[in-house]
Amino acid sequence: MTSRLRLSAAHWPVIVPPLAALVLALTWGRSLSAGAVALVSCCLAGAVLSAVHHAEVIAHRVGEPFGSLVLAIAVTIIEVALIVTLMADGGEKSSTLARDTVFAAVMITCNGIVGLSLLVGALRRRVAVFNAEGTGAAFATVATLAGLSLALPTFTTSTPGPRFSTAQLVFAALAALLLYGLFVATQTIRHRDYFLPVTTAGEVIDGDDHAHPPSTRTALISLGLLAVALISVVGLAKGVSPAIESGVAAAGLPASVVGVVIALLVLLPETIAAVRAARRDRVQTSLNLGLGSAMASIGLTIPAVAVATIWLEGPLVLGLGATHMVLLALTVAVGTLTVIPGRATPLQGGVHLSLLAAYIVLALSP
Repeated sequence: MTSRLRLSAAHWPVIVPPLAALVLALTWGRSLSAGAVALVSCCLAGAVLSAVHHAEVIAHRVGEPFGSLVLAIAVTIIEVALIVTLMADGGEKSSTLARDTVFAAVMITCNGIVGLSLLVGALRRRVAVFNAEGTGAAFATVATLAGLSLALPTFTTSTPGPRFSTAQLVFAALAALLLYGLFVATQTIRHRDYFLPVTTAGEVIDGDDHAHPPSTRTALISLGLLAVALISVVGLAKGVSPAIESGVAAAGLPASVVGVVIALLVLLPETIAAVRAARRDRVQTSLNLGLGSAMASIGLTIPAVAVATIWLEGPLVLGLGATHMVLLALTVAVGTLTVIPGRATPLQGGVHLSLLAAYIVLALSP
């Protein structure tokens, strides 16, 4: 029996996606009891973890920086699916859900993942070393996307409230998509070496020596299971969305906490992957994961939500409030000072983590 348990534990990423798909088929379109919600939530968490696992397998096969890109896109697809499914059932009360989730993802990635990676890398080698050219380009893109999509709507006057007009929303969506596509081309084609890990002496590490890459057959199997897991995540999230919203309301928490929950759910496995990379002295890979996810979160979510507004009811509020605007400005300023030297001590990691802590506290108690 012990050997069977070990075998099941080793093959859980293969078992979970079909199991989640089966649970989705059995619960689709039905009103769920408390026990069913707990079961669906477990399957949802397992599907998210298995999706990221298979994305990592594919990422290991294609190598850096393509690997970080695959993982970031997979995570963002999950995020977009959760946002759209919750907005479809939420009506006007979910008008700020996309803004809250995207901003939560930006704060978690740019301060949480980046800060934790720098802290782990610096504690291990005294100084965390990364490529300032690639990281600076990524952070500049994130800052521009966040400014255009989240800060600018607060100051426009064509539509009442912190909202874009239709023409402005189309521009923001196209700009986000084009900037993200331009960054991907820069990262994978023209300046790939800017996004590869570097040693403490500044030498580029082109390759990963901790394990042999999986075979093509294994990567293709993971690709299929990744698709099944993502479909399961979308469906299961739709099933438990009423429980998430009612739970937040029952606890007396602001509605924006729903966006924080979504971002934490989809980014936790990626955080683990970034910390693992930092422990292997691959801080650049960790930063690729964090900043790549922030960029994909804005660059793919905003266009997807803009298209979804064609059939979704209620307004789409994207503009940040004053408190979040201050946190975004601090994140951009601190992140710029962190990136410029190409080296970081534990202090920089602690500063970023303190900004994340401030965001979470203000989200729970605005």
